[in-house]
Amino acid sequence: MIRVYNNSILVHNNDKYYCALGKSGINSHKKEGDNTTPAGTYYLGNIYYRKDRIIKLKTKRKVICIEKNMFWSDDVNSISYNRLINIKEKKCEALYRRDNIYDILIIINYNFKPVIPGKGSAIFLHVARKNYTPTQGCVAVKKKDLLKIISKLKINEKIIISDKAYISA
Repeated sequence: MIRVYNNSILVHNNDKYYCALGKSGINSHKKEGDNTTPAGTYYLGNIYYRKDRIIKLKTKRKVICIEKNMFWSDDVNSISYNRLINIKEKKCEALYRRDNIYDILIIINYNFKPVIPGKGSAIFLHVARKNYTPTQGCVAVKKKDLLKIISKLKINEKIIISDKAYISA
């Protein structure tokens, strides 16, 4: 189980990591574009990575190489909303980026089954920017930390995103 706390702490297998969260914090009533990370418990989806930037990924989970034509729809008027798409829409997130934040990403299965337009999209666990700049709603950690987490992830592992603070024992 991965646990994320509102004071920017992520815990996995008793290892503690600093993380970036949404610019507007954690919210149990997330909406598209509100810059919050959605509170709740979610399954983790596939792992996507840039094979030109990551040599070898050690994991038990399914991995998919990111290609130049891969996008994630955040267009609330699209039938593909909150889904991987291969044709760029007017509102979508490019997975193949110049910066390194999507060198590795894990889908957080937020707003899936059913997808509700406007409830939020493209929520990932991905690589943090320098100085842990806040995200638009994702959870982000250092690349080396994400590689360590991925290497220890179990097949059906979940992530809990809490609006409570982490307090060490």
